[in-house]
Amino acid sequence: MTRFPALLLLALALHGAEPIAVKVKVDASRPKGALKPIWAFFGYDEPNYTYMKDGRKLLTQLAEASPVPVFVRAHNLLSTGDGTPALKWGSTNAYTEDAAGRPVYDWTITDRIFDSYVERGMKPLVEIGFMPEALSVKPQPYRHQWKPEDRYASIVGGWAYPPKDYGKWRELVKQWVKHCVERYGEKEVASWWWEVWNEPDILYWQGTPEEYAKLYDYAADGLKTALPAARIGGPHSTGPGSAKAAAFLKNFLEHAVRGTNYATGRRGSPLDYVGFHAKGRPVVEGGHVRMGIREQLKSVEAGFAVVKSFPELQGIPIIIGESDPEGCAACPVRTHPQNGYRNGTMYSSYTAASFARKWELAERMGVNLEGAVTWAFEFEGQPWFDGFRDLATNGVEKAVLNVFRMYGMMAGERVEASSAGAVGLDEMLQAGVAGRPDVGVLATRRNGKVWVMLWHYHDADMPGPDAEVELSVAGLSRPAMVREWRVDEEHGNAFAVWKQMGSPAEVTERQRVEIERRAGLELGRQASWMAGKAGETAQLRVVLKRQATVLIEFN
Repeated sequence: MTRFPALLLLALALHGAEPIAVKVKVDASRPKGALKPIWAFFGYDEPNYTYMKDGRKLLTQLAEASPVPVFVRAHNLLSTGDGTPALKWGSTNAYTEDAAGRPVYDWTITDRIFDSYVERGMKPLVEIGFMPEALSVKPQPYRHQWKPEDRYASIVGGWAYPPKDYGKWRELVKQWVKHCVERYGEKEVASWWWEVWNEPDILYWQGTPEEYAKLYDYAADGLKTALPAARIGGPHSTGPGSAKAAAFLKNFLEHAVRGTNYATGRRGSPLDYVGFHAKGRPVVEGGHVRMGIREQLKSVEAGFAVVKSFPELQGIPIIIGESDPEGCAACPVRTHPQNGYRNGTMYSSYTAASFARKWELAERMGVNLEGAVTWAFEFEGQPWFDGFRDLATNGVEKAVLNVFRMYGMMAGERVEASSAGAVGLDEMLQAGVAGRPDVGVLATRRNGKVWVMLWHYHDADMPGPDAEVELSVAGLSRPAMVREWRVDEEHGNAFAVWKQMGSPAEVTERQRVEIERRAGLELGRQASWMAGKAGETAQLRVVLKRQATVLIEFN
């Protein structure tokens, strides 16, 4: 007799269970302030993918999804090399030296990267790093040959070390900014965000915290000398949910606010925003993935608290420079099974649920959250759905990209919305979504339209009963045309289509057309009129499968 694991039996029982009844109420006549587009920020390690075929396509899709300029952050913008990309690597050869040790600047590749953004109305969040080989105090070995099965620490090379000459480092930044002003105009460059390095509290920086502060000060001085209106911040350290990372962030802010500037000798450092990172921590538990939304939100909360502890920084913009379910975009499922959430609707529903709580946390703590960078782009030329944290595979968008499209459609003013099935923020910070699922809601209004986003999220990647939502929308000014878009197993989910084809390693042109046809946002029901008079409450029944996200428009 075959014995079934207990978790499998539980999953089968849940799959056939009665739907969860949830009441959701929206009042479009009660505004709550603008829905700040914190989602319109993306990033990646491999900058040379930017101008490759699939990279250009994805940039266009991201730009088209957003009613505001999208900011893009990339590593390796100053790394030495010929521009050939590899996992967790890229290069521009922006700085070399001649035989006499004189600087030689070459902006050819950085221009290709920034041109790709600017021509689409996007803006760089410019990461000033990493160290050019000719400036590194330990230039050899310079670059890594990392593979996903290797130790993560093996990425360290000469690019991670301090400069041998801080004056040359300052001049490099100054000349780069001057060139950008000449190419794109002062007004355009002044609208960008700049930063220095990435995660200088861990292996990315092979210097001391004091040397990082010096690196920052000299870079900021070069930037502000070339363009006083330029905006710079940092330190883009790792998640403040750990005591060590929180201490690094606090010590850097202490230096920036009250310390002696290494480059100028004056008090304090230029600081136009504060940047830190916040990640979740998924695990494999009982044969399935369990997400770590609690860990990510606790890290966000801790970072906000550090910034709040400085009265001088009241109201300063905050950018969560990497805001993701876990830490390594280039670590696929075949080597890191805890990343099995990435291809389908687990990632998309997590994105809906987590961004809603970032907005809520910022509001609760009274901080100015400017953006939250999703560290996901694309990996050119890799196998189909290979389990990288990306937004598209082989030029075909994944389900998660459709949630960002939904956010773009929702841009406007938040309105009052509540769900009896939502997991409260305090409960989520304490235990994640481990018991009942999070059936949440976010609603906005703009130009006579009302938008309602619903999601049915759970940390455990296991089957569960549907959520049967009774949606009430008050405050509509007239009878409305209703449209609904879905991301679930049957809609807006290229991964599900690919699996139905037998997960082919090589996709035929006909198969590709079919996968692409099902990849974008799909209507879940045909447009219909809501009968009624102005001022009446509209009633709608919406069924959400586990890990589904739905956007409803009342026009």
